[in-house]
Amino acid sequence: MMNTLLIGNQVVDLLSRITGQKLTQRDATRPVIFLANLVTVLLGVMFVDGIVTDEKKQRLLAILYRFSTPGSDVRRLTHLMIKGIKEDQLYLKVNELLTLINPLTQSERLLLIGFGYEMSAANSEGNSRKQQYLRLLAKYLDVKPQHSLVLAAAFKPEKHFDKAVLNEVYMLLEPERFQGEGTVFIKGSGDKLRIMPVKTIITEPHVPVSYEGLKKFHELNKQLDNYCQQIFQIVQACSEGNFVPKDLIDEVSMVLKNLQSQRFRLAVVGEFSQGKSTLINALLGEEIQPTREIPCSGTVTVLKYGMQKRIVCRYKDGSEEEIEFDEYQQKASISEDTAIGCPSDKLLQSEIEEIIFEHPDLELCSSGVEIIDSPGLNEHPELTAVTQKLLQDIDAAIFLTNASRSLTQGERNLLHELKIKLNHGKDDKPANNLFIVGNFMDLVRTEKGREQVKQRIYNFVEGDNPIITGKNRVHFISVQAALDAILNGYEDEYRKNFNSFTKSIEKFLMIERGALKLERSVDEINKLIQKVISRLKKTDDTLKDNMQTYQTEKQKILEQIGEASGRDVKICVLAVRIIEQALEKANTSWDEWYQGLSERMILRSDHWYSKHGSFWSKDKLIREYIPCFMEDLIDEINEWNKNQMNDIILRDSLQILNESIQYELSTIQADFQQLYIKSDTSFNNRLDFFSGNINSEFMGFSSVSISNALGVETGLSPGGISFIAAFIAAIIAKVTMIINTFELEEADDDELYNPIKIKVLEIGLEKFDQCIDKVYEKLYENFDTAFDSQVESANRFIEQSISLYENLLEQQEKAEQESIKKYNISKAFILQQCQQLEQVQNGINTDIGLWYSEIINKINY
Repeated sequence: MMNTLLIGNQVVDLLSRITGQKLTQRDATRPVIFLANLVTVLLGVMFVDGIVTDEKKQRLLAILYRFSTPGSDVRRLTHLMIKGIKEDQLYLKVNELLTLINPLTQSERLLLIGFGYEMSAANSEGNSRKQQYLRLLAKYLDVKPQHSLVLAAAFKPEKHFDKAVLNEVYMLLEPERFQGEGTVFIKGSGDKLRIMPVKTIITEPHVPVSYEGLKKFHELNKQLDNYCQQIFQIVQACSEGNFVPKDLIDEVSMVLKNLQSQRFRLAVVGEFSQGKSTLINALLGEEIQPTREIPCSGTVTVLKYGMQKRIVCRYKDGSEEEIEFDEYQQKASISEDTAIGCPSDKLLQSEIEEIIFEHPDLELCSSGVEIIDSPGLNEHPELTAVTQKLLQDIDAAIFLTNASRSLTQGERNLLHELKIKLNHGKDDKPANNLFIVGNFMDLVRTEKGREQVKQRIYNFVEGDNPIITGKNRVHFISVQAALDAILNGYEDEYRKNFNSFTKSIEKFLMIERGALKLERSVDEINKLIQKVISRLKKTDDTLKDNMQTYQTEKQKILEQIGEASGRDVKICVLAVRIIEQALEKANTSWDEWYQGLSERMILRSDHWYSKHGSFWSKDKLIREYIPCFMEDLIDEINEWNKNQMNDIILRDSLQILNESIQYELSTIQADFQQLYIKSDTSFNNRLDFFSGNINSEFMGFSSVSISNALGVETGLSPGGISFIAAFIAAIIAKVTMIINTFELEEADDDELYNPIKIKVLEIGLEKFDQCIDKVYEKLYENFDTAFDSQVESANRFIEQSISLYENLLEQQEKAEQESIKKYNISKAFILQQCQQLEQVQNGINTDIGLWYSEIINKINY
């Protein structure tokens, strides 16, 4: 059967390319892959000589049309492949051709070469190139040259071939080998066999040994393998979707590999010339192992099932080579001279480690049993050690003894060592997987002698210090007589005794070993299924947690919006409190400043100067003193404003406010970045822009003097200008009125100036005192203006931050909706895969158990 594990993505991609269709793993069936290879081979033969004739085209279609009906999907696929492979010239691309060939079995490859030779017979032109192309193709396909010659001979009947080679080709092309792979293979193999040369010399018929129970058990293992294949496909699909880690594929592959390589290993041991090789031939129903009366087996031979008949010789230096059957008979045997002379050192000169004999048609091997033929024990210590090493990994051992001289002291010692070896070094119990076979019972002529032989063996192996345990572990047969009956197709006493022996072996392997192997495999697969289901559920939980994360993040955003709004209120409340504290300090400072104002103004009046000295110019003198008064008053106010109000009170208060604003806004920024550290750059860039404004808007302020606020110095506000004009006019009017009521006599200038200065000072300070409420009002306005500017800037930043939060919330909601859609799809996929795995598990636990019970019941019956 085609190895479906080799059908990877490369094969699927290649098939998609040559058909022009988007194919999947499911579309890459065995017939489709074989058909693609067939079209490639036929086109390669057709184009290799550069001459394309109508006869070649007709032959191409005639071959391909055998496998489809007009208008069918296969017929349409065939035409797509012809077009795609021709345009791509796939038959010239070695690497891609090898990719397409890789999944084919040896029989399928042989079938391809057969069709290639059929295509080459379209005409004789360029025949040498076609033959060269087919020989090169056979090499790539790993088809033996002698097999290719047999297929070529179908179109050159005069050629004669070795019988063994012909048998191998017929064996590989038997339609039964293609059962379950589709009519393409069965019909193709049948066509080839009909035109094969000398068909009648395949094999001589004989009645084979039947292992129905082991065969059914092997089919049971294949069913378990199919279940494991299903698990592999499920895990592969899950891994491709990132629902399970890729290392799970390796675990499934390992379980699958172990399952596919699982075999019963049966070792045949004993001293030289006890009939071990003959026993193996009888078990197999075919004369494969070399036999003779003198010591024969000189190396370890493992006989096992293989897709094709082949013999591999492995050497002690690690190298190996494939050898022919005639070579095998020679390499597996001790030379007659060595065997007759028995020089022990010559037995160790062989460089062969072991010989592997693979065969597709030996029923015992095809039923899942490997047979190990060991060198004779007791001939040489090192050869004995080789045999004992083999016993470390076997299911059962068959020990042969000559019934006519059964259980010599040397054999008894060997059996005791075998018991310990099979019990993994323990000597306190008998071995339950050791079978004792008394051979050559046909040489014991009397009934009494036979009973004595049996009793002698039973007494030793089942006596006071038993070697073996279990039912039907001892058998008495004549191996050669049984083999003769098998090969010649008759039933006699020896054949019946041998059948009883094979049934006991079969029962033991299936019930006592098979049950353990089956249980272990089923347990391993069940654990693997549970592990995959657990990983899938864990992935589902993770996806579900991710969904919850969106809700959590949205809640955090809403909380941050609330916190940002709260910080805005907090800044406003703080500003009001700081203003009140600042005004309180300003009042105190103003009172202190105002208490010494009269004295300071008197001192300042000493520097007042007027160009008018006449008694009749006193109104002019008053008008000149009033600006001096106002100038000095403004200087006093500005000095207080600068030294106390701006430099200390207002600056410190604004600094406290600004530091608090900085803290609150920086906290908002930090909260945002922590909340959405992976947000797109547009959010972060906008936030950084507003954050940068913190320093520019809040780290400093422009000093605003009280005099400016009152409009005294610059008259920035219309209210300030009218206020000062009225203030000066009131002073002039009142001073003039008072001075005019005085009867000032003619006097010196100083005597005239001082009373006027004093009156200007008195009235000016009186009027200033009367407008103190105006000063306070402007002071409050100054504070409000300075603080409101800072608070408003903070409010703008917070509003922008809240806007960013709202945008982020909208983004989160969109992402959540998209995530919900993806989660629902993923959840449905996970649920489907878990259900499929549970179905596989139910099938294993139910069907496998039932089938095994049925097999055991049939065997026991």
